[in-house]
Amino acid sequence: MQNYPEMKESYIFLAAGFEEIEALTAVDVMRRAGMEVHTVSITSALQVRGAHGVTVNADMLFDNTLFSDPEWLVLPGGMPGATNLFEFGQLQGLLKNQAESPKGRIAAICAAPAVVLGQLGLLNGEKATCYPGFENLVEGAEMIDAPVVVSNKFVLGNGPANALPWALTIVREARGKEVASKVANGMLYYRSDVNPQQNFFG
Repeated sequence: MQNYPEMKESYIFLAAGFEEIEALTAVDVMRRAGMEVHTVSITSALQVRGAHGVTVNADMLFDNTLFSDPEWLVLPGGMPGATNLFEFGQLQGLLKNQAESPKGRIAAICAAPAVVLGQLGLLNGEKATCYPGFENLVEGAEMIDAPVVVSNKFVLGNGPANALPWALTIVREARGKEVASKVANGMLYYRSDVNPQQNFFG
């Protein structure tokens, strides 16, 4: 039986221009799974305006947060949100430390795998996916045209329409297939009576 890590805190980072559906889907699904996850503003204010004009009140400010051995660091995409994440130097250091930690995991979707992780060189030698058109920013990775790609400590998604399977994959990697399936069924992502080979976790 696989052992999953003890409950630790995870963080979803919000920058001006973030993709709302990706950020909110991740925090919603992870909390449904019982994960302790916080939204973190990298701006000077808790209120962060997304790419489509939706303003979200973050749980905390980056500058006021001690990131002690986090379980997951989660990066929504969106433009210019992904660029703003990449240009925030303190987050760059945190991501590099997470990539080097024994158990820390990183999830990113849409433009973020390329614009942030790719430009930091963190996906070198990994399998990866991202929003089409950003692949040139990811050097040294095997790019795969797929909604979600898991590669070692990374869970990567390709765009807004796949925010839900991406978030459920984070849960599956963190808490196991049974928990992820329970969350998916509760959201009617697929019916519990469907042939397992026809659903996402088949």
